[in-house]
Amino acid sequence: MTAEIEKKNHKAGFVNIVGNPNVGKSTLMNDLVGERLSIITSKAQTTRHRITGIVNTPDYQIVFSDTPGVLKPKYRLQESMREFSEGALTDADILLYVTDVVEDPTKNEDFLSKVAKETIPVILVINKIDLLKSQNELVELMDRWKEILPNAEIFPISATEKFNVDNLIRRIVELLPDSPPYFGKDALTDKPARFFVTEIIREKILLNYDKEVPYSTEVIVEKFDEKEKSIHIMAVIYVERDSQKGILIGKGGSKLKKVGMESRKDIETFFDKKVYLELFVKVEDNWRNRENKLKAFGYID
Repeated sequence: MTAEIEKKNHKAGFVNIVGNPNVGKSTLMNDLVGERLSIITSKAQTTRHRITGIVNTPDYQIVFSDTPGVLKPKYRLQESMREFSEGALTDADILLYVTDVVEDPTKNEDFLSKVAKETIPVILVINKIDLLKSQNELVELMDRWKEILPNAEIFPISATEKFNVDNLIRRIVELLPDSPPYFGKDALTDKPARFFVTEIIREKILLNYDKEVPYSTEVIVEKFDEKEKSIHIMAVIYVERDSQKGILIGKGGSKLKKVGMESRKDIETFFDKKVYLELFVKVEDNWRNRENKLKAFGYID
């Protein structure tokens, strides 16, 4: 009887966030969840995996999933990232398609055509409206999107300014199906602790290096020894070439040391514990196109 009451009075569902790179999906995800789970940088293609964030109240559970930006793949890693994004179209209760006021609405038309055929509720989120000069610009943009995704509800927002995000959450809750929770009520994510260590380190690499180097790296945590008040972490940063290894380490190890210090501070904040972090750099030739390495790094099942 209790389970029956819980099912009738409780809502739960999967809300998947998709869209092109650099439109603010990760910033929105973190606003919605209230925790810093996704990498946020001004560089595109920063999210490589589907990252789940869970919002719990006594009345509902929302399982948000942030996906890599949709792009035309140039190598096997990007093919895997595209598969994560397309997979998000098949296993959601609600789909959030995120765009912004800058990008061309016709970008990635093949992916948009799949979104247009969805039978589940689709919410089109137009981000960065704080960059617009007038209300007329917004109206014109919304009219264009109504032609492209006629069945979608449109929510103009500013994720950085947190404008209209609360209304978006309220609408998501209204659209959730009646269901018991899928995860424990204290769950924040379905990802292990090590995953967020790698994401934090990867973010610092993206912020501290230019050109191809950040996109040629992968971070693997080889040791995560957690005690009551501290965590000892050993992580390996993989690159594709010896020249990239030299750039990453820097003169006298200065660049790698900076990445380590910045990462350690954020990891300590995330876990609220003292962190001892050791970083190493190894070369794995052309790993982004090697099936066995992509499997080992968790990009392919």
